[in-house]
Amino acid sequence: MPEPTDRPDSWQAAFDLIRTRGYEHRTEPFRLASGQLSHDYIDGKHAIDNGERLTTVARAMADVAARNGIEFDAVGGLTMGADSIAIGIAMVTGAAWFSVRKEQKQRGREQWIEGTRIEPGMRVLLVDDVISTGGSTAIAFDRVVAAGAVVTGVIPMVDRGDVAAELFAGRGVKFAALVTYRDLGIEPVKAV
Repeated sequence: MPEPTDRPDSWQAAFDLIRTRGYEHRTEPFRLASGQLSHDYIDGKHAIDNGERLTTVARAMADVAARNGIEFDAVGGLTMGADSIAIGIAMVTGAAWFSVRKEQKQRGREQWIEGTRIEPGMRVLLVDDVISTGGSTAIAFDRVVAAGAVVTGVIPMVDRGDVAAELFAGRGVKFAALVTYRDLGIEPVKAV
């Protein structure tokens, strides 16, 4: 995770979008994908719901990748959380994009991965809009590794805790969130 002094110049504008458009504190708790309850809702897709906002965040995430030495030929992750971000980063960097399906396509090429064709040795960056424990990104990780890719890094737009960073460190993969729970001043998600 980048420290405040290691943040790219593009970080502040991206953070402001996430904080003002994507974050809300709710009186009633709701259940996260991890099963935990939270009062802090983050709608990453709303934060980047037009071309200008998506470009702002995509550029900041590409800058985080560069500052952390994460090189990649393609960028993607599990649909739906990664889709717009992957396309945005592809547009600002010239990299290819891909999307990992939740279920294998049942016709045509019957593939798990859409967009660019993942080939053995291809360097990929995995992204997501909001990560809690990293489960969705771990599914994408397993699918692209099975296709022969080398995962060079994981960058979520927002990391709700420290669980995912530990998960990917255990897999030998660099992890650097654009925005963290600390930045937003919210309670971290714990390991389940």
